[in-house]
Amino acid sequence: MKHNPEFLDEDFLLHSDIARTLYHEFAKNQPIIDYHCHLPPQDLAANRSFENLAKIWLDGDHYKWRAMRATGVPENLITGNAPDKDKFRKWAATVPKTLRNPLYHWTHLELRRYFDFNELLSEANADKAYDHCSALLQQPAYATRALIDKMQVEVIGTTDDPADTLEYHQQLKDSDWKVKVLPSFRPDLAYAAEDPSAYNTYLDRLAQSAGIKINTLSDLFQALEVRIQYFNALGCKLSDHGLEYIPLPDGSTNSVDNIFLQVRTGNKISREDIGKLRFQILVELGKMYHKHGWTQQFHLGAMRNNNARMMKQIGANTGYDSIGDFSQAAGMSRLFSTLDTEEQLARTIIYNLNPADNELFATMAGNFNDGSIEGKIQYGSGWWFLDQKDGMEKQLNALSNMGLLSGFIGMLTDSRSFLSYPRHEYFRRILCNLIGRDVQNGELPADEKLLGNMVSDICYRNAKKYFRF
Repeated sequence: MKHNPEFLDEDFLLHSDIARTLYHEFAKNQPIIDYHCHLPPQDLAANRSFENLAKIWLDGDHYKWRAMRATGVPENLITGNAPDKDKFRKWAATVPKTLRNPLYHWTHLELRRYFDFNELLSEANADKAYDHCSALLQQPAYATRALIDKMQVEVIGTTDDPADTLEYHQQLKDSDWKVKVLPSFRPDLAYAAEDPSAYNTYLDRLAQSAGIKINTLSDLFQALEVRIQYFNALGCKLSDHGLEYIPLPDGSTNSVDNIFLQVRTGNKISREDIGKLRFQILVELGKMYHKHGWTQQFHLGAMRNNNARMMKQIGANTGYDSIGDFSQAAGMSRLFSTLDTEEQLARTIIYNLNPADNELFATMAGNFNDGSIEGKIQYGSGWWFLDQKDGMEKQLNALSNMGLLSGFIGMLTDSRSFLSYPRHEYFRRILCNLIGRDVQNGELPADEKLLGNMVSDICYRNAKKYFRF
């Protein structure tokens, strides 16, 4: 049947009959398990209502900030003190310039799915869109929890420091809201030994939260175990690590205990010693995750805070990060093999930021499956700069070629925005279209039940089973 697509119609990105069937009958209505994101739990606990569209849509969104800077928008109208409506006008003027960037798709999906605003956003209708959406945001149906419910979200995994009180997670657990909001353990600062002063300040904070003095490396491990138990009691099932790469502990003859003592007393240590310390901490953390039945995640390959001037001016996570070209295989293999040899390798998800590493990561995942669970080691979905159509398709193809797509646990938002859940729809459409293309080419059977079952698994059931939610 001939199909003449229109922009963002019901068959958006679906270019065959079988793709449309797979999406509308098997993918579209599956609930969402968002097992990794950066939503602030305090906003969910308070069921926050945002003051206007700029507050919910522009604050903290470095994807949009990068695009605005690229069009010459002054920083004051991006992260500065300019009025919210003026900032939004500049964003609206930027949107037509984002054609072929995923922001163009995401922007209009979010306007349509949340606010029923079906016009193409531009400078000409900026005030209309702002006023329409901001008025809706004052209604109870547009508070944070209602926005989550609207997207059929079952589980949200936030990202939390080991020293966090988790008070908002406790409030959410005690509430009558049906959505599970679970903490995730992100211990990056526990091995960030490059700056001894900042590291020791953090260790003092961690010590206070755990109720343990941290003088030795053994003390650090004990404090981390105390905090893992605390997180576990509030339903935590995942950890996460954001690293340039997993270090390969070669080149240092210094004992890891002595390395820790040196940095704990304020001494700067060598790059080799930092790597050796970090590796050992990751090993011990991995054993703890395994003991508690958690899944560990590794987000690898980001080159962060490239712009020193803007880092000093407005801080980290503000849109000055890029893809790095770090060597990934050796350290990852050593860490996983070390834990596997001791039969203490937890469920693991690995995400690459450099697309050149797609096949590397897909094949690394296959090295450590042990028959204990389907897809124990997962090659994670397209992340950050790769969570767009081309990046998702390449990740899906690498996984299909090197592993088993059928066991994939699917998409996550990795977002700080309450309006980002149409990214799951975006992924599901891309997945269904990719499979549909193979059917059209005679490379897969036109068996709706067989293919639909796999689509349903990838969109929802695999993750539910994998994480035991």
